[in-house]
Formats: sequence, C-alpha cells, structure tokens
Amino acid sequence: MRKIKMIWDFRGPAAAKTAEHHEIHLKEYIAMEKLPLEITGFETLNDMHAIAYVVVTDAEMIQVRDALKPHRGELYEG
Repeated sequence: MRKIKMIWDFRGPAAAKTAEHHEIHLKEYIAMEKLPLEITGFETLNDMHAIAYVVVTDAEMIQVRDALKPHRGELYEG
C-alpha cells in the first residue's frame, strides 16, 4: 500500500521548536481519532526551516488532510 508523508513547514528562528511542538499535536490527533498511524516526526532542515510530518496510507489520507491541512505531501519511501 502506498504511503504518503504529510508535511507542515515552519520557518523563522523558532522553526525547530515549533515543529517539535507540532508533532505533539499530531500524536494527540492520532490518539483521539484512534488511527493506526505510527510514523510521526520533525526535522530541522536549517536554522530557519523545520518540518513536522506524519506518514499515512491512501486510506487515511483524505481524513487527515481535511482535518489537519498539511502544507504539502510526498510519497514516503521508508
């Protein structure tokens, strides 16, 4: 089954902390909705850009996209 990495971008001097905090909210949403999602995370790309992400399958994609409005997505090769 195809996996999609849904990504939220954060920019500015607080980007890393904001992305780290956003991952907490992603995990809360997964627990609240009882979704079978296990892959979340955050990455600092440089000192002014960080991302938070969750990996979903096609089956969960529309629900998560509509509820959480990610900035972008890409195919996940994990």
